[in-house]
Amino acid sequence: MWKQLGTTETQPGSGRPRKMIEQGQHMLKHTVLRSCQLSAESIAKDLQTSCGLQISTTVCRELHGMGFYGQEAASKPYITKCNANR
Repeated sequence: MWKQLGTTETQPGSGRPRKMIEQGQHMLKHTVLRSCQLSAESIAKDLQTSCGLQISTTVCRELHGMGFYGQEAASKPYITKCNANR
């Protein structure tokens, strides 16, 4: 690269092109916001049927890039008679 262009910076268009384009990202975000209880596998199947994208691990990567992370609900203690009277 140095001999051809005289620079070592990354050139535009280098590397593998992204599999998910902006339309797919929009559909992914819409799917997650519509029903937040879905797993990554079911989201991938939903995207495959709706827009024909063959993706699997890309879903998790794109969701993390959008700021969505999987979280479990915090376990809370049951309310006893002693706690309810406070």
